Amino acid sequence: MNECRDWTKNDSLMLAYHDNRWCQPCHDDTELFAMLCLEGQQAGLSWSTIIHKEAAIRKAFDEFDISAVARYNDQKIEALLQNSEIIRSKAKIKAAVRNAKAVRQIISSGEFKSFDDYIWHFTEGKQIVHHLKCLSEMPAKDELSEAVSKDMKKRGFSFVGPVICYSFLQGIGVIDDHLDGCPCKTEG
Repeated sequence: MNECRDWTKNDSLMLAYHDNRWCQPCHDDTELFAMLCLEGQQAGLSWSTIIHKEAAIRKAFDEFDISAVARYNDQKIEALLQNSEIIRSKAKIKAAVRNAKAVRQIISSGEFKSFDDYIWHFTEGKQIVHHLKCLSEMPAKDELSEAVSKDMKKRGFSFVGPVICYSFLQGIGVIDDHLDGCPCKTEG
């Protein structure tokens, strides 16, 4: 296994995530929202925990349909808190609802035509390809994730600190942090 995959610990779900999704550009609003929520769910936990619960989380959150999640009420939140297959954190569940409402506001405001437009405007639609030689060079946050975090918080998002935003930007391919030499690396 190459060093870029070391964090997957030879776990088949983690390997599939590394090889097929991590740092791959995503432009689908629903999937962008899903990844934002999953990164928020991960706060304080391992990504492996999220990957192994991902199918159940997606099902519980209506496949991250933005409009559906934005309509969640106290009864739906309480029902989610009883679901042992997901991360049962009231703060994280409420953050997903709040973030769905923030995404809808971004789209309805007319400033951006989609959540995709909003997220990718920070890099003018370009992927940032880092040239890292080893995992220890990978930052937990950077100026871009700090700027995204600040703007998202201003727009009403929660669970979007700079570290979560950095992981989110990697997860949706705005940032490619595959190590140089990894077969999954974007050329650039």
